[in-house]
Amino acid sequence: MEPSAAEVNAVVVRNLRPSDLDAVVAVDARLTGRRRDEFYRHKLQQALHDSGIQISLAAEADGSLVGFLLARVYYGEFGKTEKVAVLDAIGVHPDFGQRGAGRDLLAQLCTNLRGLGLRRLQTEVGWEHLELLSFFHHQGFQPAPRLCLDLDLAAPGGPGTGDASRPGDR
Repeated sequence: MEPSAAEVNAVVVRNLRPSDLDAVVAVDARLTGRRRDEFYRHKLQQALHDSGIQISLAAEADGSLVGFLLARVYYGEFGKTEKVAVLDAIGVHPDFGQRGAGRDLLAQLCTNLRGLGLRRLQTEVGWEHLELLSFFHHQGFQPAPRLCLDLDLAAPGGPGTGDASRPGDR
């Protein structure tokens, strides 16, 4: 008896391993159009070695990595004392984007986080990433009740540049 199409295309979610680095970089490069080897080398090192809690996952199909996510747990951040999980990165090979790999990765992450007693998962997405925003919306994410602020440290007139004539400095 031959396997069904669902069995052939089945995605297995497992813990991310150090040996997944090249495949993670390749999936990300396919999605972003650029290689970020050092970024992911550092992120994998953090995710797999800096914490006793492994919540970074891989999606595998037919023995190949087709997706990944990197997450971490903070024990209080920005004045809050409750534990929170942060999804740092998620990527799914375009050929598996409509086959549920991202959904399966996120579902397993949420199961793992609930098992650890966590109640919140946070992430950030650029406004221009409409497909990713849509994915997160369909998974139940909502805008957070806070503002993320950026400071351009190279901009003239910023803090520490000696320009004290800016409005609000009085």
